[in-house]
Amino acid sequence: MELANTSMRNQSLVLSYMDSAGKIAINRLADGFGMSKTQLAETAGLARETLYRGERSGAPRTQLRLREMLEIISRVTEWAGGKEQAMAWYRAQPLPAFGGRTPEALVKEGKAAAVRDYLDHMALGGFA
Repeated sequence: MELANTSMRNQSLVLSYMDSAGKIAINRLADGFGMSKTQLAETAGLARETLYRGERSGAPRTQLRLREMLEIISRVTEWAGGKEQAMAWYRAQPLPAFGGRTPEALVKEGKAAAVRDYLDHMALGGFA
């Protein structure tokens, strides 16, 4: 039951940054974390221009990367103390299970699923 409740909370953060078409609203997301689009692109592992061009910011690959980032941040928001602290964790916390790489680095490498699995393992009482 606890994982189901956590999942619902995770989705609400993701949904809060979506527009009426179901896409991540770039400006809303950047503003929500106090970042420029350039900083957001760097954090998500995207080219700077990607978030400044409508057709590229709405592309499936771009949207997937932003959603993966948001899903991971949303999973740690509660225990990190808020979304800003969760973003700081995402960007800077070395994960021993991944050779000290940060969640940000892993998402940039296309390993968001591994980070989500790691967080699920930790939530169930596993060790790092």
